[in-house]
Amino acid sequence: MVLEKQAEMLVKITEDGSHTIYIPALDEHYHSIHGAIRESGLVYIDYGYKSCVTNPVRIFEAGFGTGLNALLTAIESIRDERRIFYTSMEKYPLPDEITGILNYGELTAPYGAELYKAIHNAKWNVPEKITQNFTLAKIKGDIISDPIAGEYDLVYFDAFGPDKQSDIWNMNVFEKISRATVRNGILVTYSAKGEVKRNLRSCGFKVNLLPGPPGKRHVIKAIKT
Repeated sequence: MVLEKQAEMLVKITEDGSHTIYIPALDEHYHSIHGAIRESGLVYIDYGYKSCVTNPVRIFEAGFGTGLNALLTAIESIRDERRIFYTSMEKYPLPDEITGILNYGELTAPYGAELYKAIHNAKWNVPEKITQNFTLAKIKGDIISDPIAGEYDLVYFDAFGPDKQSDIWNMNVFEKISRATVRNGILVTYSAKGEVKRNLRSCGFKVNLLPGPPGKRHVIKAIKT
């Protein structure tokens, strides 16, 4: 099953007070119902961004979605004055009427509201400087069929779950990501399914299981060997 461009979308509040989007056609949420900001903060910021030692950091994100991961990363780059080149690939960008009502900006003061607006106002397929240290390239494309350009120190893999869109989590996609990831580069993802671990190992990653956010036992932090 795949996400259709005009699929019904419902905005819901998760346990930490932050929004997520529910897609009835997939029976899938964009984030954990136990806390959208909580999940993204642990998996992508704490396990990913904060453990990556390079400066600048070149980040590739599979699945731009609501832009929450980009927002949290931009906030961190302000706090630690670190340069970020952030590339995100998304096949179906969310409409403005959805992103415009999500509450991530107001929950991530003092920078959040202004940054979130700038991130969503940024043009697609053109790199844009959101802040002095954060450059964003939103790529409208299909990670299954389109190439991944560039080299990356850190990968946020945040697509819909393997049981919903298995073709995004297969060997072909992870091989492309592996080729674009530098040696000792980091990949983080919320899924710790056996097939995901096997595919990552087959594509040259050392897989580590770390404690997950509420509602998940483990998540993956993988290192390119």
